[in-house]
Amino acid sequence: MLCPCQSSLSSLSYFECCEPFHLRQSQPETAEQLMRSRYSAYVLQQIDYLVATTVPAQQNLLNQADMLAWSQQAQWLGLTVHQHIPKIGKRHAQVEFTARFAENGQAHEHRELSAFVQIDGAWFFIDPTVPLPSMKSLCFCGSEKKFKACCGQFFK
Repeated sequence: MLCPCQSSLSSLSYFECCEPFHLRQSQPETAEQLMRSRYSAYVLQQIDYLVATTVPAQQNLLNQADMLAWSQQAQWLGLTVHQHIPKIGKRHAQVEFTARFAENGQAHEHRELSAFVQIDGAWFFIDPTVPLPSMKSLCFCGSEKKFKACCGQFFK
């Protein structure tokens, strides 16, 4: 089976591409790899992986039942990465992508510019759909900066 993430190495099988990330045998080296592996996790209903690759401070805020239901109900049609900005400052990256899927026979496109933060050498997705810290509180990534000067800069 070709990997659902449709990486630029599109001839790679899932076994060669995203499966080692899903099995925690290796970690994505870039935010783009993480984003692609998260798309594959939705396709393959790997909700534990989606939770584990979200900023740790947000993990308990995720509704895993809703994530699983959407993952199961959607027919996943493909992924296009438009842009990967690998270094915005010392710890952050962004990936702009479009995920295509169908629900109830109707095709949809979800385009997003996602923010990622590197913590202790590992990349994490910053989920904008759950409550974020106040701009004046310490950032949840552990940088010891105010949220507005760190991860919050992507959510103004």
